[in-house]
Amino acid sequence: MKITQDDFSTLHRFPVHWGDMDSAKHVNNLVYLRWAETARVIYFTAIGVNADFAPGATGAILAYQDCKYTFPMTYPDTALVGVRTADISDDRFTMETAIFSETHGRLAAVTRQVIVPYDYGKLQKAPMPEEWLENIARLG
Repeated sequence: MKITQDDFSTLHRFPVHWGDMDSAKHVNNLVYLRWAETARVIYFTAIGVNADFAPGATGAILAYQDCKYTFPMTYPDTALVGVRTADISDDRFTMETAIFSETHGRLAAVTRQVIVPYDYGKLQKAPMPEEWLENIARLG
């Protein structure tokens, strides 16, 4: 399946900085994961994930992530980063982030993250909060 910018309800823009490149003269692999992380945190805010880690609060734990690099971005460029929920289970959901090169109009990387609701008071997994599910459905 081909992933396009139209597959995402929002795109976040991140400029490529000269210092994002490595000795191979393309954006370092870690930078893609930082862009995905920032987009993920913005998404968490939109779905109501608690970020204060207070006892008794349900927050999110990143349980797994991967990244497939499809095109080497370079300076100057702008990364367009879309994020969405790809799958929901009783005790976790899977997010997908796509990073597009604005200059070249193409997909540069795709990441997947497994997110587990976590009860910081009990220090254990928690069921999926209803608020998260409702807001995920609302975002589409």
